[in-house]
Amino acid sequence: MSTPEMPPANGGDALNLPPPPPVPPKGRNPMALVVAAVVIAGMLYFGFHAARRSGSAPSTKPTAAPDFTLEALDGTKMTLSALRGKAVLLNFWATWCAPCKIEMPWFIELQNQYGSQGLQVVGVAMDDSSKEDIAKFAKEMGVNYPVLLGKEAVGEAYGGVPALPETFFIGRDGKIVDKIIGLKEKSDIEDAIKKALGAPAGQSAATLTAPVQAQK
Repeated sequence: MSTPEMPPANGGDALNLPPPPPVPPKGRNPMALVVAAVVIAGMLYFGFHAARRSGSAPSTKPTAAPDFTLEALDGTKMTLSALRGKAVLLNFWATWCAPCKIEMPWFIELQNQYGSQGLQVVGVAMDDSSKEDIAKFAKEMGVNYPVLLGKEAVGEAYGGVPALPETFFIGRDGKIVDKIIGLKEKSDIEDAIKKALGAPAGQSAATLTAPVQAQK
C-alpha cells in the first residue's frame, strides 16, 4: 500500500497560490529608513548653503589703504592720506577699457549725489596714453572728479590690479572696506559707497603704509 504524498508545507504549489511575501528583517522599518534618508539629505543641503553664506562674509578686518602721491591732470600732486576724513572711491581704469566707460557716468552722478556727505571719487588712469589724451578723454566724459596718472608701483601696492576696472572703497578712517573687480551694477557701487561713508573718522598716520611717490 503506497503512502499518500503530503502537500507542500507552504501550500502554495498544491493550491497554485503565489508564495507569501518575504518578511522584512526585524528592527528595520522600510518607511523609517526613507524618512531618515530625507532628514539627512535636508541637513546636508541646509548645512551646505549655511556654509556658503558664512564663507561669503569677510574673514579679515579692513586693511589700511596703501598711501601714494600721484600727479593729477592739472599738474598738481595728490596724496591719498590727505583725503582722510572723507570716504574715497578709488577707481583704477584705462581709456581703452570699455567697461570703464560704462561706469564712469555713474561715478559722476554718485559724486554729485554723495559729495556733500563726504565722498570723494578719485580716478587713476592705468594706461600708456599721453597725459593730453587722458585729459581729452576725461573732458569728453564730463568727469567731475580728480584723475591721476597711474604708476606701476601704485598698482602693485593694490595687488597688481589684475583686471580693469577695479575699484576700492576707503572709509573715513583710511581703511579699505570693500572692493569691486570688473563691471558691476550701479546699485552695488552705491552700497559700497554707503559702507565707506559709514566708517568712523579719525586714524593716526602710523596705521597707513608708507606713501608711494609718483615717478618722473
